[in-house]
Amino acid sequence: MSVNTGLAHLSDTLFTTAIAVYAAAAFGYAAEYAFGRRGRIAETTPAATPAEEKLLVGAAGLSTADALSDADDEVASAAPPPTVEPPEPRDRAALAGRIAVVLTIVGFMVHAGSVIVRGTAVDRLPWGNMYEFSAVVGLVAVGAWLVTLWRMPQLRYLGMFVMIPVIVVMFLAGTVLYAKAQPLVPALQSYWLAIHVSAAATGEGMLLTSAVLSILFLIRRRYDMADQQGLRVRFPATVGARLPAAQSLDKSAYRIVAFAFPIYTFGIICGAIWAEAAWGRYWGWDPKETWAFITWVIYAAYLHARATAGWRGRAAAWINVAGFAAMTFNFFVVNIVISGLHSYAGLN
Repeated sequence: MSVNTGLAHLSDTLFTTAIAVYAAAAFGYAAEYAFGRRGRIAETTPAATPAEEKLLVGAAGLSTADALSDADDEVASAAPPPTVEPPEPRDRAALAGRIAVVLTIVGFMVHAGSVIVRGTAVDRLPWGNMYEFSAVVGLVAVGAWLVTLWRMPQLRYLGMFVMIPVIVVMFLAGTVLYAKAQPLVPALQSYWLAIHVSAAATGEGMLLTSAVLSILFLIRRRYDMADQQGLRVRFPATVGARLPAAQSLDKSAYRIVAFAFPIYTFGIICGAIWAEAAWGRYWGWDPKETWAFITWVIYAAYLHARATAGWRGRAAAWINVAGFAAMTFNFFVVNIVISGLHSYAGLN
């Protein structure tokens, strides 16, 4: 099987271009996050004055009209004259966010082109080593983010937090994990590669997006708790001032896991069937198999706890993050450091 070096070089160029476009999109998302209305509102909304608190709580023994009148008198006498702020421009920050979405779509198309051209260059499915697998995982993560934007466009300004890990994964793929275009090793020449690896890459790409949302939820929750208790807010909790409500982040992370988990499970089952055809056993507790099982158990515990015990909030989010950590360990450490039957990273 020959390799078309011209197409392989084009694929590498498209891959590098996609990283650059994603970086520009991340800059646009960051501009909206830093200067957009959500951020300014979160940080500049003043705390209630004592008179306003009395108005909200109510005055014992007074009618509602009397309470309103007394509160208005106190506000008029104690509060300084209101200052009229100039209207906020509409809106360079919002424009930056819209441009970022366009750049994300363009980057996604260039990224997809890179994967397709790579497959054409080697005349096989383009996920036969860690470089190619990482490229597919990043592509799926961006696709999951675009679907999330389509369903919940109000989360647009959080795109920076999704694009940064995608860029990191792609950068590592293009440097540390890079492998030249070449035919598959004999052990991978099976139709199960298309089924098992594609399912695993799809599930892991979506779980990356979910982990980002859970981390943002933990930051927002910590900010809310510090603010309610009157404590000094320290980094990284300060980031929470510009994040959506904690409940929205938690719900979005859960929905992505609920969708991705069956796909990931299907990938593991297909891997076991492939192992029986290749090695004569369905499961042998190879390091890769062991950590895939650990990851599956963690995500199963996350979904089970939320469905049966009604877990919400911090504990569930940490389980989701732990699942992603186990999956990351399985991908990088097990593939690179620990030798086993699944040592097909493609690294020299």
